[in-house]
Amino acid sequence: MPKPEPANVKGTDVPIVKLTPLRKRTISKKNYAKLLANIKAVGLIEPLCVCQEDDQYFILDGYLRYTALLELGIETVPCLVLASRDLYTPNRQVNHLSSKEEVRMLRKALEKLDESTIAQAFGVESLKTRLNTTLYRDLHPLVVAELEKGTLLQSVAKEIAYVVPKRQVEILKLMQEGGDWSLAFAKAQVLATQPNLRSKKRRNTPWQRGQNTKRDLVKKLAEVEKHYDFYSALYRQYVGDLLKLAIYVRQIVSRPELRDYMAEHHADDLKFFESVLAESEGKAVG
Repeated sequence: MPKPEPANVKGTDVPIVKLTPLRKRTISKKNYAKLLANIKAVGLIEPLCVCQEDDQYFILDGYLRYTALLELGIETVPCLVLASRDLYTPNRQVNHLSSKEEVRMLRKALEKLDESTIAQAFGVESLKTRLNTTLYRDLHPLVVAELEKGTLLQSVAKEIAYVVPKRQVEILKLMQEGGDWSLAFAKAQVLATQPNLRSKKRRNTPWQRGQNTKRDLVKKLAEVEKHYDFYSALYRQYVGDLLKLAIYVRQIVSRPELRDYMAEHHADDLKFFESVLAESEGKAVG
């Protein structure tokens, strides 16, 4: 946000036709739609920051808001007017809300506003995904408290939700006593949970994933065995064919008439046959 000196700033409504952007910004369609929905639902929360020169107002901060207001057909825009461009200091260190902070903010807002109004401001149909209502419903209040404090990561809370609340408290105590809040520790404790303490509400549980992994491994081993049998049979056939070839070659080379004929008319073939015999008998080829 801009940080102008209060004494050099005045608030006023400016006709949108008198506003001129100094620079343009790009934004994703999703975020622009969210901004548009926000303005439709609750109006313009943050005025544009502008500098007046003669009868024109140059936008120093708020181009995206200006674009959205144009699209909505707004004729007059609330603005903070600076006496000089030099007074404008942009804050480039913008800290965006984390998912945890956003959930906390939304829950606080629900104390005063209904869900449909807030959802409309965010440009979504429902807040269930953002609020993780299903996850919170499956967690013990003590686990929710640690999640809200930031001690427990959301990924860890999702893993713990695979067991019933009673078991969740047991795992939480183990994590507190050991000072280990890691996902690996949570997964180990969940996997060690007895069947009667496992939640029946969740799908694709860690125990099912383990069974699927075993089935996949057995399937892969079966495929490897098939490939091994195929190549073993192929090798045996190759060895058999090679022995037969060696026998035929030996008969040709060992007969004086055939040998003399090949030596006279097919010397290269005779040399090749001799090398085949030498290799089959383990002799060095000269």
